[in-house]
Amino acid sequence: MQTPLSWAADRWTISARALRWATTAALVVSIFIVLSGGIVRVTGSGLGCPTWPACETGSLTTTPELGIHGLIEFTNRALTGVLIAAVGWVIIAARLQKPRVRAMTRLTWSQFWLVVANAVAGGITVLAQLNPYIVAFHFVMAIALLTTTTLTWHRAHRGQSAAVRLPAPARVLSVVLVAVTIVLILVGTLVSGTGPHSGDSADVPRMQFDWGDVTVLHGILGSLTLVLGIVLFAVLARVAGAQLARRRTLTFIVVVLAQAALGLIQALTGLPEALVALHLLGAALVWVGALRVLLDVNPTLFSVDQTVTSEVAGYRPETISAPVE
Repeated sequence: MQTPLSWAADRWTISARALRWATTAALVVSIFIVLSGGIVRVTGSGLGCPTWPACETGSLTTTPELGIHGLIEFTNRALTGVLIAAVGWVIIAARLQKPRVRAMTRLTWSQFWLVVANAVAGGITVLAQLNPYIVAFHFVMAIALLTTTTLTWHRAHRGQSAAVRLPAPARVLSVVLVAVTIVLILVGTLVSGTGPHSGDSADVPRMQFDWGDVTVLHGILGSLTLVLGIVLFAVLARVAGAQLARRRTLTFIVVVLAQAALGLIQALTGLPEALVALHLLGAALVWVGALRVLLDVNPTLFSVDQTVTSEVAGYRPETISAPVE
C-alpha cells in the first residue's frame, strides 16, 4: 500500500546534507525541551496550565488570569510543537533518501512516537498534580527521546569519519560507562523528587526517601562515571587512529566535571533556581556525551546498512583495526 511518504519518495529526493541538518535540529530541540521543563519546575509553573491538553477549561492557550506561571507552562508545551516539526522534517528527509535506509526511517519514527508519549506523560503529570514519580517518569521519557535523536544524528553523520575498530577493553569500558551514566541519571530523579523543591512551595508532594542518602549515592555514581571516563581516555591514548574516540571521551570528561561542579555548588547554596535548571540541562548533555562515546568507540555497533548509509552521506569509510602503540 502506497503512503504519502512513499508517493513523495517516488518523485523527489532530499540530499544527505539536508538529512544531517534535520537530525541536528531534532537533537538540539530535544535537549532544549529538557531545559524548558527544568524552567517550568524551578519557577513553580508545573500547574501554570491547570488542565490538559487545553491550558485551562475553554482555552487551549494561556490567559492573562494565569499570569507568568501559565505563560511559562504554555511556552513549554508550545516547544513540543517545535519538536514535532523538527522530528517531522527528519522523518521526511530520511524517507526521501536514495537509496532508502530502513534502519534510519525506523529511528526517525521512534522519535515521533516518543514525542507523543512525552506529551501524554506531561499531561498525566498535570492531572496527577505533580506526583513526583510521574514527574520523574516524564524526565526519563525525555531522556529516551534524547537517546533516539542522538542515535539518528550519529547514523546520519557516521560516514564523515573512518570506522576504526578499537581494542576490546575500550569497547567494554564504553558500554559500562553508558550503563553507569543511565543509573546516575535515574538516581538523580530520586534526588530531585525527594529533596527540597527549588522554586515551588512545600505543598508539592515529595518522594519518601532520605535526601541525604540518595544525594550521597548520586555523588558516588557521578564520581564513578568520571573515573570510567578517565580510564577509557587513558586506554584510548595508547591506540593509534583513535583520535575521534579520544576527543569524544575528553569532551565527556569535561562535561561531567562541569556537571559535578554545578551540582555541588547548587547543593551548598540552597538550590538556586537557575543552577537547578542548568543542572537538568547538564544531565541531558552528559547523556548525549555518553552515547557519543559509546558510538564512536564501537563504530560497528549499528553495522546494519553501514555501507549504504555511508554512500548516502557521500562518504565511503574503511573499517580498520587500530594497533596499540
